[in-house]
Amino acid sequence: MTTSSLFLLVLGLGVVGYLLGRKRALAVAKATGQRLHSLPGYYGQTIALYTVVPALLCLMAWLFVQPVLIETRISAMVPDSAIPEGGARSLVMADLRRIAGGLDALKEAQNISEDDLLALRAETSDIRKELGDVGVAIGSEVQGAVFEAAKAFRGAEITGRFWMTVLTLALALGCFMTTLLRIRPEARARNTSETFVLSLLIGASLVAILTTVGILGSLLFETINFFKMYPAKDFFFSTVWNPQFRGGSDLGILPLLWGTLYVSFLALVVAVPTGLMIAIYLAEYASKPLRAVAKPAIEVLAGIPTIVYGLFALITVGPFLRDYIASPLGLGSSSSSVLTAGLVMGIMLIPFVSSLSDDIINAVPQAMRDGSYGLGATRSETIKQVILPAALPGVVGAVLLAASRAIGETMIVVMGAGAAAKLGLNPFEAMTTVTVKIVSQLTGDTEFASPETLVAFALGLTLFVFTLGLNIIALSVVRKYREQYE
Repeated sequence: MTTSSLFLLVLGLGVVGYLLGRKRALAVAKATGQRLHSLPGYYGQTIALYTVVPALLCLMAWLFVQPVLIETRISAMVPDSAIPEGGARSLVMADLRRIAGGLDALKEAQNISEDDLLALRAETSDIRKELGDVGVAIGSEVQGAVFEAAKAFRGAEITGRFWMTVLTLALALGCFMTTLLRIRPEARARNTSETFVLSLLIGASLVAILTTVGILGSLLFETINFFKMYPAKDFFFSTVWNPQFRGGSDLGILPLLWGTLYVSFLALVVAVPTGLMIAIYLAEYASKPLRAVAKPAIEVLAGIPTIVYGLFALITVGPFLRDYIASPLGLGSSSSSVLTAGLVMGIMLIPFVSSLSDDIINAVPQAMRDGSYGLGATRSETIKQVILPAALPGVVGAVLLAASRAIGETMIVVMGAGAAAKLGLNPFEAMTTVTVKIVSQLTGDTEFASPETLVAFALGLTLFVFTLGLNIIALSVVRKYREQYE
């Protein structure tokens, strides 16, 4: 049984448990003449919760533990002689998983046994034409030991899936029958249901924290492995970025960090003043009919996919800047430039600044405006001296969100700024950012244990620390302002 089918079956049992639990609670109360402690629906919810929650927790734990155990056991079956010279065991295991998947597809398509598969591999040209990727997965280059390990891998997965189904269904049915038979009028079913909801809320609140811890832990672990292979001094202080997967790489982060800051700065120069002026106009000057049309129209920009912005930068903005500004002034001849990516990214960020700032400005109490007008201040003076200082924490948050969005953008930079890692001040030159190189270093069939691949995690951790620093600075600014005005 597939995982999705098992999941739906457990949920179905929970629905049946709710209906039977509610019905049995009413029947028990009628038979005993006692009043139910809780509403009948709470008794049904209790049975549904006891049926679904333990079974799904067991299913999640099984899905997490089983691959680790199977990988560990099957990896020990692959001899060192089956690993190519200069290769890694992880690559062999990846091929082994593909072969195991190919065995299932081939057996289903051809209705053959596993023992006949080696003979069929001699006719790989015909099989590949018929089976496509499956034929590639079981190509004639597969060694016997790897093939046997693939069969063992597939057998272990089938066995594990069987026992997972048995244990999950047994747990669900056992809890279902136990809680159904233990229904009593005096049982505090409402307390059980509300305790579960409270636990669910606490778990939801911990998701963000645990996700951040998990991301940081994974980045930190792989970054430590990277610095065991490559000197940290060269990574942080070298001005050359030249990865060579055959050795002799220069992996200095400074050109990438400079490109990230340069593009983000230009984007914020476009987005922050424009977005803030839009927010002030919509909140303080625009009429209600105009605001009802203008604000949704501006927010449409936030829903456009970044690949569309990238195409706009590549086809329209880049050639325009090259033909009408860069080439006549002798500043460059390429349509890919920092200015191209910065302008287009700034346009993309305008809704982030304008929408949030508009909401914050509208949240300023009307009494503060009335008090300013009562003292004789004009509308513009009220905006500058009262409204903007009161809305500063929210505006800082909007700018921080836009900055984080700019730092993490990839597609616009790839298509608008190019992929050249270098230091320079000319905005009409092609440069690149940290996020672009993270993608490029992890793309393709590369050895995961090499410094040229692990450097992506070091880049990600550096970017994480950098954005964390921006958050700390923004929080300190907001805290200082609040201490002054509250």
